[in-house]
Amino acid sequence: MPEPDLDNAAYVRQVHDKGLQFDLTTMSRRRMLTVLGGAGAALAVAGLAGGNAAAADTLEEVESETAGPYPADGSNGPDVRTLDGIVRKDIRSSFGAASGTAAGVPLEFSLTVLDLTGAPVTDAAVYAWHCDRDGNYSLYSTGITDQNYLRGIQVTDSTGTVSFTSIFPACYSGRWPHIHFEVYSSPANATSGDGPIVKTSQIAIPEDAADLVYATDGYRQSVTNLGQITLATDNVFGDDSAARELATVTGNVSDGFTARLTVAVDPSATETGGGGTPPSGEPPSGAPSDSPSASATATPTATATASVSVSPSATAKPAPAAPHPKKKKHRHWWWPFS
Repeated sequence: MPEPDLDNAAYVRQVHDKGLQFDLTTMSRRRMLTVLGGAGAALAVAGLAGGNAAAADTLEEVESETAGPYPADGSNGPDVRTLDGIVRKDIRSSFGAASGTAAGVPLEFSLTVLDLTGAPVTDAAVYAWHCDRDGNYSLYSTGITDQNYLRGIQVTDSTGTVSFTSIFPACYSGRWPHIHFEVYSSPANATSGDGPIVKTSQIAIPEDAADLVYATDGYRQSVTNLGQITLATDNVFGDDSAARELATVTGNVSDGFTARLTVAVDPSATETGGGGTPPSGEPPSGAPSDSPSASATATPTATATASVSVSPSATAKPAPAAPHPKKKKHRHWWWPFS
């Protein structure tokens, strides 16, 4: 875990590309066996890890986070999960009776879901959603309550992975750039409206990639908002600087970006709560308020070719310097308007 006064860029640099030995110290023995080739590498892994490879450690479960005030999962207002067409890979456009498309720099993001032993959680469902490039959420924000874009469900494959084609989310006032997700044990549970939810959490976007995107047309307000917050001060990621939630991002503005994150969950668990009450009032002064037009496309408007490759670690995030009891997170929700 980074020192409290370590800023975001320094934290990413600290854990990026530190080599095999660093990654081995942050991975469970079971994951190390997978990386090094299975049973034939068991003795080598045992030696590097300083223990018996047969006694595999469990992975640390990803934190449970707020679903926020805009989940559209039925906890406060609309339940988009029950609509025909919600199971889809490309979430840039609205579906059903809506026809708008969210503009922005292309982003392909994927989530790999493992159980606590490191085995893939297959045939589960992931519902993902995030804000548009103006910091607004479909179905809730002024001007786009009739849109349902940037929301979708996918089913995990044989590796436990789901992928979504989307746009890069904004940084809105008071929050670090992020993507919300809920994990369900089956597609039926995800689309029935009844659940239960196995895990609610969020994906954090690395600062290096965000800086490149927010320098382009359409994201200008995000520059100001990102400059006013850090991972350490964010009220969701701040307690551990998104240690298990920080994605690996590669790409450039012209061609788009790819974000990947591997998380561990307990497939037998259930969560309750989340959501909140529908927002009221006006956004604070300076907050983005414009909404994309129905004819907008997801083609980036800038021509910059700078690229980024941010990799916090191989599959697991850095462990604390000294063991300590893990603080239980409560599923609070954040109110962006005052």
